[in-house]
Parts: sequence; structure tokens; C-alpha cells
Amino acid sequence: MSLRFIYGRAGSGKTHYCLQEIKQRLQQKATHPLVLLVPEQYTFQAERDLMEITGRGGLLEAEVLSFRRLAFRVFNEAGGLAYPHLQAAGKSMLIYKVLNRIKEELPLLAQSADRQGFVTTVSTLLTEFKRYNVTPQELEATQETVTDELLKNKLAELAVIYKEYQELLAKTYRDIDDDLTLAAVKLDAADLFQGAEIWIDGFSGFTPQEYALIAKLGHQAARINISLCTDSLQESEKKDEMDVFAPVKECYRRLIRLAAEEGLEIEKPVRLGDSGSLPRFSGSEELSHLERYFFAYPHTTFSEPTKDIALFSALNIFSEIEAAARDIIGLCRDRGLRYRDIAVITGDLANYGRLIEVIFKEYDIPFFLDRKIEITQNPLIKLILAMLDIFIENWSYEAVFRYLKTGLAGIDKESIDRIENYVLACGIRGSQWTNKEKWDWSTEILPQGSNGISDFDLEEINQVRDIITAPLLAFRQKTKGRQRAVDICTALYEFLEEIGAFWQIEKKIEDFRLNGRLNLANEYAQIWNILMDVLDQTVEVLGEETMSIENFAKILKIGLDEYQVGLIPPSLDQVLVGNVDRSKSHKVKALYILGANDGLFPAAALEEGLLSDQDREALKKVGLELASDTKTKAFDEQFLIYRALTTASSYLRISWPLADSEGRSLRPSMVISRMRKLFPRIAESSDILSPAAGSAEMDLIAGRLPAFRHLVAKIGQQELPAESKALWREVYRWYVQKEDFRPHCEALKSFLAYKNIASPISPALIR
Repeated sequence: MSLRFIYGRAGSGKTHYCLQEIKQRLQQKATHPLVLLVPEQYTFQAERDLMEITGRGGLLEAEVLSFRRLAFRVFNEAGGLAYPHLQAAGKSMLIYKVLNRIKEELPLLAQSADRQGFVTTVSTLLTEFKRYNVTPQELEATQETVTDELLKNKLAELAVIYKEYQELLAKTYRDIDDDLTLAAVKLDAADLFQGAEIWIDGFSGFTPQEYALIAKLGHQAARINISLCTDSLQESEKKDEMDVFAPVKECYRRLIRLAAEEGLEIEKPVRLGDSGSLPRFSGSEELSHLERYFFAYPHTTFSEPTKDIALFSALNIFSEIEAAARDIIGLCRDRGLRYRDIAVITGDLANYGRLIEVIFKEYDIPFFLDRKIEITQNPLIKLILAMLDIFIENWSYEAVFRYLKTGLAGIDKESIDRIENYVLACGIRGSQWTNKEKWDWSTEILPQGSNGISDFDLEEINQVRDIITAPLLAFRQKTKGRQRAVDICTALYEFLEEIGAFWQIEKKIEDFRLNGRLNLANEYAQIWNILMDVLDQTVEVLGEETMSIENFAKILKIGLDEYQVGLIPPSLDQVLVGNVDRSKSHKVKALYILGANDGLFPAAALEEGLLSDQDREALKKVGLELASDTKTKAFDEQFLIYRALTTASSYLRISWPLADSEGRSLRPSMVISRMRKLFPRIAESSDILSPAAGSAEMDLIAGRLPAFRHLVAKIGQQELPAESKALWREVYRWYVQKEDFRPHCEALKSFLAYKNIASPISPALIR
């Protein structure tokens, strides 16, 4: 029962060392359990890496777990799976119920209780309390020791909310955030990891819940190996916050204290990369220099011109992504890289992701966007929310056609367009949709018949109206006034059955698969199950409570907001696109960092939440540990920057736009100025000026559609150098020979021949 540390700087081979040790145990026919414990978001990649090193049988004899998966294994062995879990949606609904019930006891927080997002804020804080093993009783006790009156009142009200939440929870459910705490208790009753060897890899720190679980594992496992990304193991209590490895060293100190408290033996640590050159950067002196000196003070400059590191400044986000796409194609062509060897990361995936999808498709670059998708943007969820809005807004034009245009209401697009024209022209609103009289407004009132509706069409319009309103009115009949949540959920399910929503979703999934759009197929496959889960949670938490349709819509939206869809890469040979702090791939040869602007890379400080930095500092002084304040998180962000800059083994390209989509100027990140100091002769380029004829212009010819777009732009220019004219003339000839581009070339030819000359007016017209 021992603890061993495997440590080294980024690229020193820690993960490889762990995987090789697992392989050795398998070759030695080890009979004890072998476990690789990694962060939740890295489990898929870790399984791939383990299978690659150990062969196909590796996953049968060794196990890849996250802390949540580990808890599930414990419950499976020692009991606990049958207990109903409260997922994120149910938790938010229960908090909403709590806030409504005790609003009178919250003079400070009650004024915010009805604001959008407040339930999520409280839910996040309760999750933090649970991860840091803070109980309502501890909040009450701490309230007596703090001197700040505002903080005292905050703690008092948070304790009331937390206590009420726990009491309601204990009656029927278990919070998913309690799983790790409960697993640590139940681990004694399970012998899953008796004599096991465990490798914990990919973490830079742990929560108190996780430390407690590691302590319990330490009493069962023969050895726990923990890999840490750091240059040294400092046992000094003094924390140097300017040290990029400070978070990791603090983690090490806590693990040492934990081992001493639990009586675990500390083995001699394994230091990797001590010989100088790190394995990851053995093929690139520049990247090795970057890893060693980026956060070193004083630093040593790299005097040679760079070929493995490049900077690029772009006019805007669009041109930045397009330049990256061209560079990726050139890299695969000239250096022989595969798409799977390349990763793209950004600090603003929400804005960059949408454009990357469009531009990479134009350049025929296969990619996987590693992001969580908000389910409220899915047509099925939009359909339900719009349907509820129809009754809340009394059949407003916006709500009705938001509902119809989801494509799931069972009405074809042509019929929707026709009835929309009629509704707009006649100003139909409210009860005009639901009364029994047929619509018979004369088409003469329509301006010059421009809407294309004849008297003959009125019969068809009324038929479409009946098809639209029938299921909606049936649902409304069941949910009038105040009804139980369980009855509204049942009515909603029956409504979805009546319009054939499940069948339509199944058909869409099949169409997506046939067209190779596997990501969308995976997304839609998860949506229906998530929706059913949210309805189940609503019934579990609020089943017998009566409510209006307005309140039900609000509660349902709160529950749906808690869910995001995660996708699995549909193929192996594709570029990984992700966030700076989320994506990880162990074998990235080329990395593109997009959006290296001030406030994005590194990220700006997040909002403080209900507890300010000052509050957290005061609580820390009286012995109540919570998550880091924004100042500490800003220091920790440096470690993420270090991890990002040291990901690639062969090539690194950092780019940033000079202006946003609205033309406002943007500043480059401090990372850029540091790179220029470290590499005075760094390769740097820009698209601010048009490329001169030659190799720079040749780079624009990297994809069929984008190159044609550049061809149109070049041909439209009045003056071009002779060399440039010759180049684009050849490009035009190539497109003329392609049948699918021939009509576009004819249109381009017509455009070039067109002269805007006014024809003289004929004598007949003059007369």
C-alpha cells in the first residue's frame, strides 16, 4: 500500500511511461487489477492509447476509469445503483422548488431568485459545496466566526437553501454530486481494487472528494502511481504563485500530507526527462526551446530563423481560419502529415466553431469539433418550447411560426409558406386561430394579389390550419388552468406522439447516417433520450405539484438548460478542433492556436458568482476551503497556456485577428510579445496586405470552392501584375474544364464582358 510519483515537464513521456508499465504487467500475466484513472473528458483518448500500446486485449485485462466511472463500479459491487439519482435537470428543478418554498426566509437573495440563471448559479455553488465536503452545518458554524455582515447574511441564507435542499433530497433521491463521497464510504464494502495497481494520469489537481477517494483506494491498492506535470517536487510549504507549476506542486504537497495521515508508504519518485532533451520535442529544437524558456526568467533567446513555429496576424476571424485551413493542407502536402496528427484549439470555440465548420468543409478538411452542444438549439426542443409559448403568448405570429418552422410539426414547407403569407396579410392573431369559423377573408384585401393566394386556395389554407391546431388544442384542453406536473408531462408526451415526433427524429437520424453526417446523427440520437429523462425528472421532483402552463414552461426550460450533448469522433483520420482547456490528444504533431487575443488566450477572469473573491479569502482564513478565487484561477491559467504551447511535437502556429466581426480592433495576447522576445527571428506573416504574385498567391489555390472565390476577386481587380494575370488565367482554364464549374465560368465571362452603357431612347418612346 504505497504511493509513487511519476513527474516531469510536458513532453517528458509520463503518459507513455504509465502505459508501458501497464503493458509490462500484462506481459507478466499479472493477476491483480490494473487501472488507469484519467479525467472524464480524456477517457476515450486514454482507451485508444492503451489499446494501441497493449493490443486489442488490453482493454479486457486493464481498465480505464474516471472518478465517476470508478464510483459506478463501486456501487455496482457494494450497492447503490438502484437508488434514484437526481441528474442536473432534476437538481435545478428541486432548487427552484426550494427557492419558491422559502423565499420569505431569504431577504438578501429573494430579490434575485426570479432572475434568469439564478437557479443555475445556486446549483453550481451547491455542487462546489459538495465537492469540497462542506455541509449546511459547517456554513452555519462559519457564519458565527466571520465579521463581514454581508458575508454573514449570505452564509445564513445559503445554509437555509442548502439545508432545505438536502432535506427534500433525502426523502427520495440521491444527488449525483454525492456519488464520490458515497463511493469513498462504500469502498470498504467492496474488494474491487484489493491488491490493484493504479495509475492516475492527466490531473493537475484534485477536489477534496477525489482526495478522500484516493485515500480509500490507498488502503486497498498495492500501489498508486500518480503522474504530475512539474519540473520538480518541492516539499516547501511556501507557494510561489508565479511558478507555472504552482498548482501541481500544491497538489503534490496535499498528497504527501494525505499519505502521512493515512499511513501510506511513499516510494522513491520517478523523474522523467532528466537527461535534457524531452522525447516529445526530440525532432524540433525550436519547440524544445519554447518548452524550456517560455516561463523561464531570465530567458535565453533562440537566434536562428524558425521553421517549426510561426505567427500569423489576420484581418478578421474569417480570414484567420481560412489561412489556417490553407496551411493545414500545405502541411499535409509538404510534410506528409495526416489529418489525425493535427489539432486546432481556441479560447473562444463558440464563435470560432461555427466558422470552422463552414470553412473546413469548403477546403475538404475532415474535422471533429470537440464541444458540448446546447440541446435548446435542437429542433425537437425548439418545437416544445415554441408550442408552450403559443399558449403563453396567445397564439402570437412569432410563436406559431417558430413552432412550424422546426420542421417537426408535420406540415410541409410549401404549406407553411402559403399560410404564413395569408396570416401576415390578414393580420391573424390570438383567437382567430382557434375559433370555429373558417378563414374566409377575401383575397382582394391582399396587396395586388402578390401573395399568390386565390379563392381556391382558401379551402387548402383552412385544411392546413386545422392540421396545425388539432394537436395543439388537444394538448391545451388537458392543461388548462393549474394542473399537476405529472399530468402536463403526460399530455406533452401524448402531443409528441400525435404529431409523430419520435418517428420524424428516427427518419432524420437515418438520413444523416446515409449522408455521412454522423455527428448530427449522434446528436439527434441523444436528444430524445435526454428529453424523456427531463420529463421523468420533472415527474419525480414535481409530480404532484400543481402549476400553470407558464410555470411549467419555465421549469422545463431550467431543466433543459442543464443538458449538453457530447459527441464521439466518428472517424480516426480527422483534425481535432477544441477548447484550450478541454481537448487533449497524446500524439499531436502540429497544433494551430486560433484567437490568440488579449482576454481569450489566456482567458479573462470569470464572474465571481454568489461568493466574491473577498468572501472566499475570508472563508479560507477561518478554515473553510472552497474552489479558487478568480485571482488564483488567473495564475492557474498560465499552466493551461504552458500545456497548450507544449502539445505539438513538430509544428506550432499561433494566429490572431486584428478586428472582430463588427470591426472593433483587438489586441494580440501577451503570449505573442513573449514569443517575439524568445524567438527574435520567428516566422511571421499576415493577410493585411494582398499577397504578391508568386508563392504567396499560389497558397490561395488550396481548395476548389475557396480558390474559385479568390479567382472571382482577382478577375474583378483592374490592375494585376503580368505574373499574377498568367497564374489566374491558368486557374480559370482549369475550372472551365470542370463540368460542375462550367456554368459559373460562363457567368464570370458574362460579368467581364458586361459594360454599363445606357442605350439611347428610341424616337417612338420619346413621342
